[in-house]
Amino acid sequence: MNTALSWIRAYVPELDVTAQEYTDAMTLTGTKVEGYERLDKNLEKIVVGQITSIERHPDADKLIVCQVNVGQESIQIVTGAPNVKVGDKVPVVLDGGKVAGGHDGGPLPEDGIRIKNGKLRGIESFGMMCSIEELGSSRDMYPDAPESGIYILPEDAEAGADAVEVLGLRDVVFEYEITSNRVDCYSVVGIAREAAATFGKPFNPPTVTATGNSENINDYLKVSVENTVPCPRYCARMVKNIKLAPSPVWMQRRLAASGIRPINNIVDITNYVMEEYGQPIHAFDYDQLSGHEIIVKCAKDGDAFQTLDGQERKLDPSILMINDGEKEVGIAGIMGGENSKITDDVKTMVFESACFDGTNIRLSAKKLGLRTDASGKYEKGLDSNNAEAAVNRACQLIEELGAGEVVGGMIDIYPEKRVEKHVPFEPEKINKLLGTNISEEDMIGYFKKIDLIYDEAAREVIVPTFRQDLACMADLAEEVARFFGYDNIPTTLPSGEATTGKLSYKLRIEGLARNIAEFCGFSESMTYSFESPKVFEKLLLPEDSRLRMTVNIQNPLGEDFSIMRTSPLNGMLTSLSTNYNRRNKNVRLYELANIYLPKALPLTELPDERQQLTLGMYGDGDFFTMKGVIEEFFDKAGMHKKPHYDPNGGYPYLHPGRQASIIYDGKVIGYMGEVHPDVADNYKIGEKAYVAVLDLLDLIPFTTFDRKYTGIAKYPAVSRDISMVVPKEILVGQIEDIIDQRGGKILESYELFDIYEGAQILSGHKSVAYSITFRSKDHTLEDKEVNAVMEKILHGLKGLGIELRA
Repeated sequence: MNTALSWIRAYVPELDVTAQEYTDAMTLTGTKVEGYERLDKNLEKIVVGQITSIERHPDADKLIVCQVNVGQESIQIVTGAPNVKVGDKVPVVLDGGKVAGGHDGGPLPEDGIRIKNGKLRGIESFGMMCSIEELGSSRDMYPDAPESGIYILPEDAEAGADAVEVLGLRDVVFEYEITSNRVDCYSVVGIAREAAATFGKPFNPPTVTATGNSENINDYLKVSVENTVPCPRYCARMVKNIKLAPSPVWMQRRLAASGIRPINNIVDITNYVMEEYGQPIHAFDYDQLSGHEIIVKCAKDGDAFQTLDGQERKLDPSILMINDGEKEVGIAGIMGGENSKITDDVKTMVFESACFDGTNIRLSAKKLGLRTDASGKYEKGLDSNNAEAAVNRACQLIEELGAGEVVGGMIDIYPEKRVEKHVPFEPEKINKLLGTNISEEDMIGYFKKIDLIYDEAAREVIVPTFRQDLACMADLAEEVARFFGYDNIPTTLPSGEATTGKLSYKLRIEGLARNIAEFCGFSESMTYSFESPKVFEKLLLPEDSRLRMTVNIQNPLGEDFSIMRTSPLNGMLTSLSTNYNRRNKNVRLYELANIYLPKALPLTELPDERQQLTLGMYGDGDFFTMKGVIEEFFDKAGMHKKPHYDPNGGYPYLHPGRQASIIYDGKVIGYMGEVHPDVADNYKIGEKAYVAVLDLLDLIPFTTFDRKYTGIAKYPAVSRDISMVVPKEILVGQIEDIIDQRGGKILESYELFDIYEGAQILSGHKSVAYSITFRSKDHTLEDKEVNAVMEKILHGLKGLGIELRA
């Protein structure tokens, strides 16, 4: 975004600052100035001169000797310019003055070129007449300049006057870096409003007057919008009896300073209003519109359309088009069509001032590979309430410049009017956020500078629709801060109560899980939450499994990342497979990650996100190694009750005879086991692999970091060993349950120390041996006490078909 200082001063007439002062102050208030260019750089001692006589050079056929009136005196200048004549008024650089560059229009030297008196082929010359290139400009900014020769000034220029001022080069062009949320600053009016607020000067925006004859545009034109989502507002006005001519010098200068080449009055007016209001204006030749009708609708799939640049563009239904009664005539918000372009024969024109959806324009421009000044503005999301003012301003300029006759009335399709936002005014919170002590009156004064209205009764700030970036208290605080001055905000220490920082309980459990896993030789892995539906087949999940109910990604990177995982096993087994196939031995991995279980399909609420600890390993270790890691974690997490393992969990991805549900205090909190051989084959793991999964949300309620001190035992322990013949289907866990239940208060511990199966044992049975320790806290145990407890235990074991081994 480039603007000339003179254009800003047109709306802030009292603005009197240097270029550097302007740059610094605007940047500090949030309108960042990237840099500036002085148009009069290296232009010194250049005045208006009038040629009073011309003579041939006596010794050079291509040189002439001119007598030039420069106000206070007449000087002699020798030149080779072929386009000057007596009476012409030209820019003259005097002895000791400077020009910006050479007449060839090449790169400008940093310090310009110093001009001194001298002789040309024996004839003295006391200065130099200048071309537009020597003044540091070009024919883009001065289209009336000759291709080769001296620039001829207007006849009303006064001899001896400052030629740089006459040419409008006493100006500065600023380049801004506007953030995408400040759409209002993509216009000169918006920049001028900021400048007025920054320097505390009155802001005088353009006054748009009523235009139009007694006719009604609806008698000439019909407009309809079929889809108001990508086009929330469409305004149209009409101009008859078009008179094409060059635009006035002031308009040409302002456009050129903004980087826009002047063309003619009509084109220049549309470009001028686009820069002034930030609202693109498009013109159609009324006589080229079939049926004298405009229809805004989406293109058909496969349509082809030739734009103004002569290129044919392939369209699809997402691209919004402007149509007449028979055909497409423009790509909405991007570029018009070759079939409706304005020619020199135009007599009647339709001005379009519309608001198009920024996202739609951005995506359409990207699809078409076509980005224009108009699309660049629409992409930001324009204020639909600005469309009417912009088209009326264009019609006002048409009348002021005598470029045509404006037809009365306006067609305005605006089904859902955009309204102002109301933001609560909370000065205490603003001061607390900023660390300041700014009064309410000062804050309200800052708001008034930028056209925010304060409603005292409701204690609200009414935000105009052109300020789309203001929505909450923090946004208002930013406005206060930038006009109060960031450099004026004092340095303060944070206030509030000092508290001791600590991890949440959940994070402490997660940290413990990591510590135990790593202590047991496991390395952390991280896998994607996105997976492929194909993993269900690899895991042998049945068709009716709840784990097949998934959250689908709307815009997946591909099928392999199209669903949210419902099980952590695919990621773990994939990581184990990668390590196995790279010949890594004895791999142990763990992961703390979420699974996503939808409560119902289709989704009506957020899925159940459950964090799970997943352990996986192959190589050294077996089922019981994994079980030991789980129980080590339970012990360190304060879960001192005995866990149970149910071998009938029915997990299809685990070995049917080497799996178990992990049960704690009657609740299933996870599972573990050997990976099913078919699943291992699916993942190309060539040896036995083991996994365990703990659901942390189910597990955390049972954990505690409280530790109870138990003193050193004062009385001796009594140990009894028993060897039993046990049916094979009886699990040692069932035996231990009997020991726990019947051991009473004197039971201290028990340990399984032998399991034996062989010829000496009855068929269908196994030998199991336990060492049981008893101890009393308040006296030395006698045999009869221990014997009584042992009798209870043995009696309970008989109920399971267990007998003492002879």
